[in-house]
Amino acid sequence: MAHGTNIGAAHPVAMGGGEMDSTMKEKVENDAVAYIKSLADQRGRNISWAEEAVRKSVSATEQEAFRLKIIDIVAENIPALLKQLNGRKVSLLNSSITLATETTTLHDFPLGTRLELLKILSDPNIAYLLMSIGTIGIMAELYSPGAILPGIIGAISLILAFYSLQSLPVNYAGALLVILGAVFLLLDISVTSYGLLALGGLAAMTLGGLLLIKSDAPYLQVSLSFLLPTVLAAGGLVGVVAWMAVKSGRGKPVTGAEGMIGVLAVAKTDLNPRGQITIHGEIWDAISQRPIRQGETAEVVSVEGLTVTVTPPHQ
Repeated sequence: MAHGTNIGAAHPVAMGGGEMDSTMKEKVENDAVAYIKSLADQRGRNISWAEEAVRKSVSATEQEAFRLKIIDIVAENIPALLKQLNGRKVSLLNSSITLATETTTLHDFPLGTRLELLKILSDPNIAYLLMSIGTIGIMAELYSPGAILPGIIGAISLILAFYSLQSLPVNYAGALLVILGAVFLLLDISVTSYGLLALGGLAAMTLGGLLLIKSDAPYLQVSLSFLLPTVLAAGGLVGVVAWMAVKSGRGKPVTGAEGMIGVLAVAKTDLNPRGQITIHGEIWDAISQRPIRQGETAEVVSVEGLTVTVTPPHQ
C-alpha cells in the first residue's frame, strides 16, 4: 500500500443503493465472508480481520494493515516498491518464483495522439456539445439546402457524438431531448410561436443534458457550468439568426421589380415622354413625365411589366 491510503470496509451492498431483504442480505454476506477467508488463507493473510472487514466493515490505514499482516509492503512510489520486492518469493499455482527487481528499468508508455483524441471525445461534456452542434447543423442544412457548410459540420459532429456516446452509459431519453430541443430552436426561426418554441427548445436541451448520462458518478455527468452556457449560446445563436431573418424581411427589396425602385438609370435615348434607359447594363423601355435628354440620369419611380416610369433625380 502507499502512504495515506486505507483498506477494508468490504461489507456487500445492493447495486444501485437499494435495500436487500434479510434472507438475501445474510446469504450475500456469508458468501462474501467465505470468499475473502479463502483468499486470506491462500495468501497467508490475517483471516479474522478479513472476516471483520466484511461483517463489520472495519478499515485500516497502511501502517495498521502492515502490523496486522494484511499487506506485505508500504511503499511511497514505484521505485521504492521495486526495491522492496527484490528477492521476494511469490507462490504461483504449482510453483514459486523469486523476484529480481533491483535492476529493473521503468518504461513510460504515454497515450499517443490518437488515444488522446479518443479520450477527449469520451468526455460527457464534449459528447453533449457534439450532439447539439450536429443536430443544429443537419437541421440548418435541411432548412437551407445548398448552404453545404452547416451540413458538413453537422454530419461530422453527429458521427463523433455517436462514437463518444458508445463509450458512455447513455440515457436515450436524454439524447432524444437534446435533439428535440435543437429542432425546436430551429423551428422558432420560421414558425411564429411568440417564443414558445425557443423556450421549449432551451428547456428540452437543458433536461436532455441533465439526463444524458445514466450514472450517479459526478465525473460522468454533464457539468452544469458547461451545460448552461452551451444551451444559452445555442439559444442566442438562433435568436440572432431569427432577428436577421425578420430584419431582412422588413428591409427594402434588393431584387426583382421592387428592388429597382429608387435606382438611378442613364437615358440611352431622349425621353419625351418615351424612350430607353440603361439599368445595371440592361436596356429598358421607359416613360418620363418630364423631358430627359440622352446621357442624363433618371430615377426609377415604378415598374410595370417591361416598362419603367422614371423622373429626373430630386424632382
